[in-house]
Amino acid sequence: MKFNDFVCADSIKVDLSASDKEGVICELVDCLIGGGHIESPERDNIVQAIMKREELGSTGIGRRSAVPHTKHPSVQRPMGTVGISRSGVEFQSLDGESVQLFFLLISPPDRPGDHLRALEYISKQLDKDTFRRFLSNWQTASEVQQLLEEADNNLLPA
Repeated sequence: MKFNDFVCADSIKVDLSASDKEGVICELVDCLIGGGHIESPERDNIVQAIMKREELGSTGIGRRSAVPHTKHPSVQRPMGTVGISRSGVEFQSLDGESVQLFFLLISPPDRPGDHLRALEYISKQLDKDTFRRFLSNWQTASEVQQLLEEADNNLLPA
C-alpha cells in the first residue's frame, strides 16, 4: 500500500484553520466531500465514527503527527487526505505535543487488511524525520502531493 493508493490529492489542505480535534476532523472530511470522494449526507456519520475511534485512544502518535481514522460503509475503497496546521492543534497526543501533520483515513469495513496496511504505511513514513520536516514546510497541496510521490518511490533522503 502506498499513498497513491488512498490519498485523494485534490483534498489535501496545507492551511487547516480548525483549532481543536473535532474541528480538524470535520475540516478534513469536508475536504474529501469537496473533492467528490464522500457524499455530503454521510459527513456527520463519518465524523462521529472518527470521534468514537478517538475515544478509544488518541490517534496523535507523537512527533507532532496524528492519523485519525475509521471504517465506514459509505466508502468503497480506502481513502484519505493530508492536512497541515501551521499553529498546531491539541490532540491528546502520546507525547503531549500539539499536532501539525494529519493523515485522515477512511476505509470500508469489509477491507480491514487494506486499512491496516494504509495505517502501517503512514506510520512508517511519519517515523522518518526527513519526511516530517519536508511535509511541515511545504506551502501548497501540489508540493505535498510531490512529497507523497517521492515517498512512494523511495526518493527521499534518509
